[in-house]
Amino acid sequence: MSLLTTIRERSSAECHALLGAVTPRHVEAVLARSRLTTDDFLVLASDAATASLEPMAQKARSLTRRHFGNAIVLFTPLYVSNYCDNACAYCSFAKQFRISRRHLSLDEVAREADAIAATGMRHVLVLTGESRSKAPVDYLEGVVRTVRQRLSSIGIEVYPMAQDEYARLVPAGVDALTVYQEVYDEDAYRRLHKGGPKSNYEFRLDAPDRACRAGIHTVTVGPLLGLADYRVEAYRAALHVAHLRKAHPSVEVSVALPRMRPLVAEFEVACPVSDRAYVQLLTAFRLVFPTIGITVSTRESQEFRDNILPLGITRMSAGVSTAVGGHAGEASTAQFEIADTRSVDQMRLDLMRLGFQAVMHDWHAGMLTP
Repeated sequence: MSLLTTIRERSSAECHALLGAVTPRHVEAVLARSRLTTDDFLVLASDAATASLEPMAQKARSLTRRHFGNAIVLFTPLYVSNYCDNACAYCSFAKQFRISRRHLSLDEVAREADAIAATGMRHVLVLTGESRSKAPVDYLEGVVRTVRQRLSSIGIEVYPMAQDEYARLVPAGVDALTVYQEVYDEDAYRRLHKGGPKSNYEFRLDAPDRACRAGIHTVTVGPLLGLADYRVEAYRAALHVAHLRKAHPSVEVSVALPRMRPLVAEFEVACPVSDRAYVQLLTAFRLVFPTIGITVSTRESQEFRDNILPLGITRMSAGVSTAVGGHAGEASTAQFEIADTRSVDQMRLDLMRLGFQAVMHDWHAGMLTP
């Protein structure tokens, strides 16, 4: 059964009915089991489970420590182009907005990568706006080869590609891919993506599968929380994770749960997600998937990120700029307003103070001596 079919089989109405039917006894039964299913995710995401948030958090904390110890992988984004062919209302890079646009040359990419390397960081996520004309695969291949000379682990977050295009980037140095579906609800997706190549829901949904078949080692998926009912969106992301783990058992599958942040235009968040609701979704993911990676970005505040670390987080960004050229040169307009502005050094020190180990390299953990 295809992922699209699986998602469509559980309509929003059916998901809401299942969520509404959950009782505290159902939650207790799920928490008592050691192996959970994606259907159990709906139980843990329900209103009935909010009273059990503390035992959920305790179990999530125990599972995270058992499978990941105290290690937190640090990475930073490297924006190389913010030209975009899409008309998404919720993104500052969308083509309809008059912003400062930049597209880095390979020499400028090298300077950005050198600036990142100087912080001790070796994990980077290369990002572009979704414009094939401005950032074609040839350009991305050159970017990756340039960055690979300076940094050891390269992920990409770019427009969805064909399998053969992903396959070109693997030998160049790409080992990870992040693709946010943005919103899994097809009706909401159509309303929010009326122009540009991003309007193709299914092509975007299947991008992680194509990347896995092309040989990429790590894939991260997830929704942009706030665009539709967050419980149903998180459940469909859980279905996505389960599908990828079953179809590609050798690939490390991760999830991220970014929340909407301020951008260059006013945008009404349809379904705001409270901190408490975020924690409930985070712990539900950890309980249902004890061994997946979970990323938290600088969209969240320093205090909130520090508080949720033990509950399932395995990967965090640090020293972040969401602008093109933001590490070493003249920066463009940022994609969104970050909430946690800590430098890489400060993040390392703070993690150590909290009892965590900042993993900076593929081959060993980079830590500062207190």
